[in-house]
Amino acid sequence: MSDLSDIWSLLQMENPTGDRLVARPAYPETAAGLLLALDKDGRAHILVPLARADPSLDDRRSRGLSVRTLELDVQGGPDRRRYIDVTAVDVPGRDALDLIARDLRDRLNDRGAEPTAAVAAVIGLWRRFWSVPADLGLTREQEIGLFAELWFLRFWLIPRVGPAEAIRRWRGPFGSRHDFEWVGRSVEVKATTSSRGLIHRVNGIDQLQGPENGSLILFSLRAREEAGAGNTLPVLVASCSEAIGTAAEVLDAFEAAIAAAGYPAATAPGRDDLRLRIVEEHLYAVRDDFPRLTWPILGRELRGVERIDYDINLAGFEHLRIAADGVDVHLT
Repeated sequence: MSDLSDIWSLLQMENPTGDRLVARPAYPETAAGLLLALDKDGRAHILVPLARADPSLDDRRSRGLSVRTLELDVQGGPDRRRYIDVTAVDVPGRDALDLIARDLRDRLNDRGAEPTAAVAAVIGLWRRFWSVPADLGLTREQEIGLFAELWFLRFWLIPRVGPAEAIRRWRGPFGSRHDFEWVGRSVEVKATTSSRGLIHRVNGIDQLQGPENGSLILFSLRAREEAGAGNTLPVLVASCSEAIGTAAEVLDAFEAAIAAAGYPAATAPGRDDLRLRIVEEHLYAVRDDFPRLTWPILGRELRGVERIDYDINLAGFEHLRIAADGVDVHLT
């Protein structure tokens, strides 16, 4: 998800010592002036240069982030000067800083915002989704399922239909039969971390029954849990909010959906350790020859049977794939 990984890698090789930071321009081709920096403990920083008359900004309310105004000597940067220093408190927070850096670049370059106002706006938006109260519980399986829904929303649906329409179609958190629904089509999202392949759990006899008028697609995401992976729930939520921008009504709708899905628990201390490497992602047409159980296939309702959960294995069903790994597909 990061387009700044090469810069972080170069900084790691420069071995900062003492109180100095090593820094490099985040976007040399722009006039934003942002620097990425590392300290001797490996913590990542974004440095936003301030003019003499620019106001300071200090903010300690965002979990995982520290925002301070400091005079700094920067190895690889200009002479000692004032900066707003946005620091990831935890070393793995580098992915989150990449998202913040991109938003700051856009605000400073394209919108001409003042540096202090730009940082305050970005941190405020970040806090909205990062520091939600942790008052609900998610199992590990539910966290992975939510991750897959957000992945489909961010990288498959938003680029094709826009944030407002994409979030309007996200109905799973509100109890709808399929995760995404709109006129003429539904999408059911499935995730697996199985080493055996594309094996998914289907929850209920109706889950792979198509909509009354339209077609059903299954989105299959296969991932591996790895300590060094950069994909986490907080980073993915922040990426969605970045794609939404400043549209207040759309942000409100997104916040309502992730809260209904149980996202607050995913931000609780000790619960942000789910780190996933994406192995493969596909869309499948759910047709008559798709592996599934439905009441019409069973022939009749089974008296006294209230629920049937089962596993499907998509090996051998490549002929039903309609898109893979971001290949363009119409989702209108």
